[in-house]
Amino acid sequence: MELEQYVEKFREQGYGVSSIQYDSEAILADFAKRKNITFPMLSDVGSRIIREFGILNTHVPLDHFYYGIPYPGTYVVDREGIVQAKYFPDSFRDRVTAPTILLREFGSEAGTWETRVETDHLELKYYSTQDVVHPSVRLTLVVELDLKPKMHVYAPSVQGYIPIQLELEPSSEYVLHPAEYPTPEMIHLPAIQETVPVYQGKFRVTQDITLGRMDVLRPIFSGSRELKIRGRLSYQACDDKICYLPQNIPLEWSLAVYPPERERVPEPIRHR
Repeated sequence: MELEQYVEKFREQGYGVSSIQYDSEAILADFAKRKNITFPMLSDVGSRIIREFGILNTHVPLDHFYYGIPYPGTYVVDREGIVQAKYFPDSFRDRVTAPTILLREFGSEAGTWETRVETDHLELKYYSTQDVVHPSVRLTLVVELDLKPKMHVYAPSVQGYIPIQLELEPSSEYVLHPAEYPTPEMIHLPAIQETVPVYQGKFRVTQDITLGRMDVLRPIFSGSRELKIRGRLSYQACDDKICYLPQNIPLEWSLAVYPPERERVPEPIRHR
């Protein structure tokens, strides 16, 4: 189970980890033993707690084998039990991964493969929150930038100038979500006699993608098991006197894609 790999990362941030399922204690105990799960897995047979949270999957008919399952998601809760953040994708087939939550909540670096690039204006590194992925997961691609002294780039909200922009190539193998940029600072530039939104120093641009389902990714499973995501970062850097030629930096992420595990619990304790 992916979450188990990141339990210590959450603990380092002062958070515990637990899960709630509609499965019986016997099923959860069997799963925890087989997968070496160390965090509490709480049984909610009858889905009473799931209903109270308002996350019962109402698309499953009453007489269906899977009736009682929740919409998959994650709550970040403080010590007083107050929800600080929620991660529930629009589609119940999608999953927001643990490293993406770590990144968004705590700024944690993923510990995955990084590529570094340096230009005359900036240094950057880019990486994914996961190198190994499965169908339907939602992960985050990250570009971290460090502008050189006196340099700035324009934010996407600028008017009349070339902004920084992360662009990824579309594909039938994944869904692109909008890129996210930090809040810019407004500075007055004497050279142009305008106040404009810019970035200076260090900042981060991210973009989520959701991988396709099993049928879409099946050709990758039988081949190289490698999914490449290509794109570019475009910008025009300026200092206090000069705006330099626009730049395009090619980007490429390589992910290893594996099918979900199909091992089932023993027959005597399965759902009926």
